[in-house]
Amino acid sequence: MSDLAQSRWYVVHTHPNAEAKAATHLGRQGFLTYLPLYRKKRRHARRVEIIHAPLFPRYLFVAIDVAVQRWLSINSTIGVTALVCNGDQPAPVPASVLDALRSREDEHGLIRLSARLAFAAGEKVRLLEGAVADCLGLFEEMKDNERVSVLLDLLGRKVRVFLNLEAVAAA
Repeated sequence: MSDLAQSRWYVVHTHPNAEAKAATHLGRQGFLTYLPLYRKKRRHARRVEIIHAPLFPRYLFVAIDVAVQRWLSINSTIGVTALVCNGDQPAPVPASVLDALRSREDEHGLIRLSARLAFAAGEKVRLLEGAVADCLGLFEEMKDNERVSVLLDLLGRKVRVFLNLEAVAAA
């Protein structure tokens, strides 16, 4: 492998769901890769599981010394669609972008996403699931990272309901 001091980072476009496969095969060719991952909650068939998902689906970063390495071989690597280029030359990524991503990694190497409030207190929201689906309510607060408190007007009374964040949308 060439000296990393001369290498710059570039972006590789991959086949769908083939980011890890592409990174593995690029590594076998001697390229250094970086695939930023984060924790994602996946719901399927009444099950909820936490998986590690790519932060940028269908993309990963690769370090290349274009003067020394045979970078054209990247385009024919298993899992790779193409190296992102400007014309016929690879388009470099500023080192500050990768530094910013790496600064957000936790002790397991996963990117920490900032929790943001989806709604302001008192904002009208529409419920998407459950017995009260399609009802309008007022957003009250975030209880934790996944649950929200909503006030509903049912039968002339204000009723507080706790729901998953995904079960609420802007009205």
